[in-house]
Amino acid sequence: MSFTVAPLSGDRTEQYRELIAQAEALLAGEHDRIANAANLSALLFHALPRLNWAGFYFYDGSELVVGPFQGKPACVRIALGKGVCGTAARTRQTQLVPDVHEFPGHIACDADSRSEIVIPLVSAGELVGVLDIDSPDPARFDETDRQGLEQIARVYLESLT
Repeated sequence: MSFTVAPLSGDRTEQYRELIAQAEALLAGEHDRIANAANLSALLFHALPRLNWAGFYFYDGSELVVGPFQGKPACVRIALGKGVCGTAARTRQTQLVPDVHEFPGHIACDADSRSEIVIPLVSAGELVGVLDIDSPDPARFDETDRQGLEQIARVYLESLT
């Protein structure tokens, strides 16, 4: 199968609609969590501007363990409640952080990261992991990104069933 990341057009809301459609097409018919996380990480990294990391951490029953990603090498394990990823996992709420240096307990896996958004992945009430996106730009992510990336996280979770 050949897949091309199509350029996004229109306003940012429309761009996310297009990106969601691309994610659905990319993951269609595949149910493996690693394969889908790998492809979705690549799609997000190449389609969204101004990112330096896009990927997954999976919950192993006690902590988050790095999964497929695009970007510099990452922290391998993150305790629940620690840093932005661990906070999203523990609270099961998206963490939108305009300046990671202002986030108490931020874990600096990549010193170039300035802003971050982390979406918890929860299926049937169980924590699967988190989708983590970082940018070298302060305040890179906003409410439009939160809504769009939460929908993309749902596409990922639906692909696993």
